[in-house]
Amino acid sequence: MSHSLPFARHGDKQNSEFFEEFLVRLLEERDAIGLTDMIHEIDAMMITVDPGHSCRYIAELALMSPYHYLVTLESESHWTHILRIDMNSPDLLIREVKDANTQGIFRSLNEIYPIGAFKPNSRYMGEILRVNDLHGVVQLQQTRDFRFFSQDQVRKLELPGNLAVSKPSPYTHNIVGYMERPENQLRIYALGVSSIRTEIQDAYYAAKELQKLLQIDDLILPIDHLATRIYSQNREVAILEWLSLSSYRYWGSYNIKDQNSSTNVTKSVHYTNELKSPAKVFTANNTPYFVNHLMNLPSPTETFVRNYGPRLHHIAMAVLDGERHNMENIDWVVNQITAQGKEFLLDVIGSKQEGLKQIFSSASEHSSLIIEYVQRFGTFDGFFTKDNVAELTRAAGVEEELNELSGNT
Repeated sequence: MSHSLPFARHGDKQNSEFFEEFLVRLLEERDAIGLTDMIHEIDAMMITVDPGHSCRYIAELALMSPYHYLVTLESESHWTHILRIDMNSPDLLIREVKDANTQGIFRSLNEIYPIGAFKPNSRYMGEILRVNDLHGVVQLQQTRDFRFFSQDQVRKLELPGNLAVSKPSPYTHNIVGYMERPENQLRIYALGVSSIRTEIQDAYYAAKELQKLLQIDDLILPIDHLATRIYSQNREVAILEWLSLSSYRYWGSYNIKDQNSSTNVTKSVHYTNELKSPAKVFTANNTPYFVNHLMNLPSPTETFVRNYGPRLHHIAMAVLDGERHNMENIDWVVNQITAQGKEFLLDVIGSKQEGLKQIFSSASEHSSLIIEYVQRFGTFDGFFTKDNVAELTRAAGVEEELNELSGNT
């Protein structure tokens, strides 16, 4: 039986008595009933985009990440494009609604937020987790009061029929899917009719040729972590909910005082390498928005959530440690991509002496997601540095303030 608690705790953020009590109780229960051993890595992430955006978004990802276009699954009202690195890293499922007027539950999660409503279908949906026994996992989770879409509802939502899908979280607005798959078998998504879309394949090939020409194709590694922004009051319950749905553990939380926020990290119990199953990070304000005028504090995280809704903020790609052309790899990657017209929110921050360097891209016009690059040096054994996180949060907040002023993304 796996044990989820005997890991070193990191951070300086003070948690409540409620969190500390139920962290232990929920993880001990998860271990005891077998869920920790039944639920494994993140097998895939689901992203939806507005009509006409998937081809350009796939080309963007093909240049800025190691992902490859595999196939398109066509259902009645959606195209679902499958992107893959290999079977040791999660897939990306890019969903594109065919008709801009199509209504649905995921669109409604955008439409109640002022900036999110400008791209009503553009959002991160959630993760698909690999499990040993789909029926057994769902049955156990239902006894813990988690709710799932029925198979008829999954069909009407045009999600793969071999998934069990949770109802959206009230804290993150994300769903969690479970897919039964032996580790040595290919991922297969039971949905629609498969084909290779010529326009997408052509855009993908062009991006990959450019990536190779820029000499960055071997430097960008799979996903290191996924970072979700949530309301301040939901920090602890969002973490506990994710730990209950997954086989992840609590790594720790840091108070980023300069930006009035905290960064909270969870990692897989089963895999020490985040490239196999990315860390899940939750960022939240330390105080709710309505007290900031009294305390004169920055509020970039809460501002983002109020404008876009609780959602994934960025996907962090690891960069191979080392140098190219007398530049650290992350600097080379960013310089080469910048030369193609892609903007970044700040200069690369951090240093080899500090153990890592990081940078945020501007948000994608197609998915509203930021790409982060992170290069860790040598034997650096931390996940981040507080100074880096504060500067990244500040830079993202500046862009979000501009988006708020302009009224769009």
